[in-house]
Amino acid sequence: EDSFFIVEAPTTYPGLREEPKATLPAIAMAYINYAVIILLGHLRDLFARIFQRSRYSQSVPPKGYAPLFKSWENFYTRRLYHRIQDCWNRPIDSSPGARIQLVVRESKDGNKSLCVTGERQKMLNLGSYNYLGFADDWQKTCKNDVLPILNDFSVACSTSRADYGTTVVHKKLEELVARFLGKEDAVVFNMGYATNSSVIPVIAGKGTLVVSDTLNHMSIVSGCRASGAHIRVFKHNSASNLESVLREAIVMGMPRSRRPWKKILVMIEGIYSMEGEIADLKTLVQVAKKYKAYIYLDEAHSIGALGKTGRGACEYCGVDTKDVDVLMGTFTKSFGGMGGYISGSKDLCNFLRAQCPAFVFHSSLSPVVAQQVYVALRIIMGEDGTDIGKNKLKRLKDNSNFVRKRLEDMGLHVYGDYNSPIIPVMLYMPGKIAAFSR
Repeated sequence: EDSFFIVEAPTTYPGLREEPKATLPAIAMAYINYAVIILLGHLRDLFARIFQRSRYSQSVPPKGYAPLFKSWENFYTRRLYHRIQDCWNRPIDSSPGARIQLVVRESKDGNKSLCVTGERQKMLNLGSYNYLGFADDWQKTCKNDVLPILNDFSVACSTSRADYGTTVVHKKLEELVARFLGKEDAVVFNMGYATNSSVIPVIAGKGTLVVSDTLNHMSIVSGCRASGAHIRVFKHNSASNLESVLREAIVMGMPRSRRPWKKILVMIEGIYSMEGEIADLKTLVQVAKKYKAYIYLDEAHSIGALGKTGRGACEYCGVDTKDVDVLMGTFTKSFGGMGGYISGSKDLCNFLRAQCPAFVFHSSLSPVVAQQVYVALRIIMGEDGTDIGKNKLKRLKDNSNFVRKRLEDMGLHVYGDYNSPIIPVMLYMPGKIAAFSR
């Protein structure tokens, strides 16, 4: 029976699999769907202005005030999002495991607001970061090693890492992360998104060239924009286009002055969070090294999920972590916790401890969460004396490939690569989004 669930991954990965193409009728219907919804929205706004009656009348700014919200975003929220907002922000009344207990809600004003009915509904969880299932078996795998930490520490440190928010738990976690990745040192942060958005401006600035994949996560985009660095993009997962961009940028130099760049950073992800595609890391690293550019690798979705021992895209693609200058990852996916890390040289980590706002000003990662990540990481590494971590990694790979293959067999358009735990299914039409979710 177990062999039924085993699906061998095609040899076209990573990042080289031909994606399914939307048919012309599907594209046409999707555009028509959106056009009708937007047209109806504008008509309702027109009638609201004529008759001075609208359920959104309280959102109109007082006389003499400019609108607080941007016009298109406000229109989208009112006339598109509110129609199907019950498909998001669903409260649950259980652990976020494979099966969850949903709090049922209803609306009496056309979905503008939702109220709880008091009912509960058991559902299958298809939208979780719970890659290795620690949310399902936490009581058995982690509880006994995590809860005793509350005997010595409070839930929060009530200060930043730079003050007295660095505990022995944080230190041992950083040491374990660095050892797991084969790097000199590591720094842990309270939030995965903030790890990128606050670290990138510290290591990139005026005179820096950032070359970013077109499909990089918003946290990378936010960090790059805040850095003040000059930003260029290259075609998704294309080593040849990356080389073209680097060659041109080096030849041309900085705008106006044409002086050489102070440094060049290449930003890529291990697994792209919206597409489920695995980076063609080996080739991209070779190109970056050829032109003496630093590599910044975001492993938010690949650490603890890819590779034979869960060491991420580097292990999976056969790249030595010493060839990647900055390794970033999060603890929200495979580790059943929260927060993020940066791993690299001791000089890099010590610099971040002195300069990074997320370390100097942000509240420290909870000691309880740090202990949870520490325990989960030891399980993944097999240092707990069991093969639980090894089995979890194999189960994730087998489940991901099985689900992806069966969805493709059903005729659905599935993006991404085999062995990736992110499996996007294209629905195209807005009406189907709500129907599928409900």
